This record gives sequence, structure tokens and C-alpha cells, in this order.
Amino acid sequence: MARAPYILVVCTANICRSPMAAGLLRHALAAQPEPLRSLDVISAGVSARSGDRVTEYSAAILKKVGIDISRHTSQPVTQALLDGAKAIFAMTESHRVMIQATASPVPRHLYLFREFMPGRVDREIPDPYGGPLSAYETARDEMVEALPSVVEFLKSIV
Repeated sequence: MARAPYILVVCTANICRSPMAAGLLRHALAAQPEPLRSLDVISAGVSARSGDRVTEYSAAILKKVGIDISRHTSQPVTQALLDGAKAIFAMTESHRVMIQATASPVPRHLYLFREFMPGRVDREIPDPYGGPLSAYETARDEMVEALPSVVEFLKSIV
């Protein structure tokens, strides 16, 4: 059975940023008309191990906005995940470069999560891992700020 169309969100270990961004994007797409509403959103990490739990702070700050990612477990980026994704969104340029350097073929739709935001804004989302709760809140807020531009971009490719 073929997998439903999906968007892949990538960070380092797949326990902070990419699970948060995936949860937020999944929530945003659920409010859109078809075919966006039917897109799945999954996440992975360029240096992830399989099976690590999402960080407590990541789960807590999304729970505050009504999104439950507490059951998320990490997975590494694989060529199969890259090949099947409609689009891939990385948190930083270094994640994109790692994918470009190791993937064969390199995915056609590989972007930064904040790449489509208008104006002069920081396009990267710093890693909150090991930081205070406020660092996770800042990362979440930067993702939320980018969601409208990500959704608009997705409308152009699905």
C-alpha cells in the first residue's frame, strides 16, 4: 500500500525543533481545503537515533497551544523519506547542506522552514536543546510566524 503524500520537516536529533514544526504544520494544514488537509507531516533528524523521545519542553510548549506531540519518537533522515516527500523543510542551512551532501538524488523541494517569509528575517531556527523553556518558546514562535508562508508555498506545489 502506498504511503499518503507527506511533508518532511528536518532538524538535528528529531527531538526538539522538527517534531514541534511538524505538529504546528500538521495543525495548520488541517484547517486548509483539500489537497492540503490530506497531507501528512512527519519529521526526522540528520543525526537522529531511532526511538528517542521528544524533549519535555518541546511537548509542554506545544501542549500549551493545544497540540500533543508527547508520543513522538525520533527517526533518522533516510533516502526513502527524502524520496517520498512532497517538500522538505530544514531548520538551518547546515541541515540543508547535510542533506544535499548525502542524498542521491538530492531532493528537488528542499527548503528552510522560514525561507518564504517576506522581508529581512533570520531564516534559521536555532536549536533550543539544553536551553531554558524560553528558548523553546522562541523556537515555537519563530515556527508559528513562518506557518502562513509555508502554507502558501505548499499551495503552489500540491
